[in-house]
Amino acid sequence: MLGFVSAHIPWDAVSNLQLRWSYNALRSELVLPSASTLSNICRREYTLTVDAIKKQLPSTNKVSLALDGWTSTNKLAITSVIAYYMDRNWALREVQLALDEVNSPIFSYFESLLRITG
Repeated sequence: MLGFVSAHIPWDAVSNLQLRWSYNALRSELVLPSASTLSNICRREYTLTVDAIKKQLPSTNKVSLALDGWTSTNKLAITSVIAYYMDRNWALREVQLALDEVNSPIFSYFESLLRITG
């Protein structure tokens, strides 16, 4: 499932006979689930993740949101949304709400500038 999500492959691709045959040729013991099963698993995991994040956030305090972004040495651009809050003991706490790869034209523009000037 991780392969489908990370490669942005639609769930119904798992119904493709050639794809199923190639997976079976690589690992005969592998049983590919149906598109509806993959979708149900994804929905369940999403709900569990949202519930886990909600449990980490305080119910009475206000939170501050921050957006952070960086690039790795392999030119992968990442952005993250983080919630910050103070707990009852005045300790700063943080909860990561989102993490995603950035595919933006602005990053391509800066990358091309670096190639020209670098």
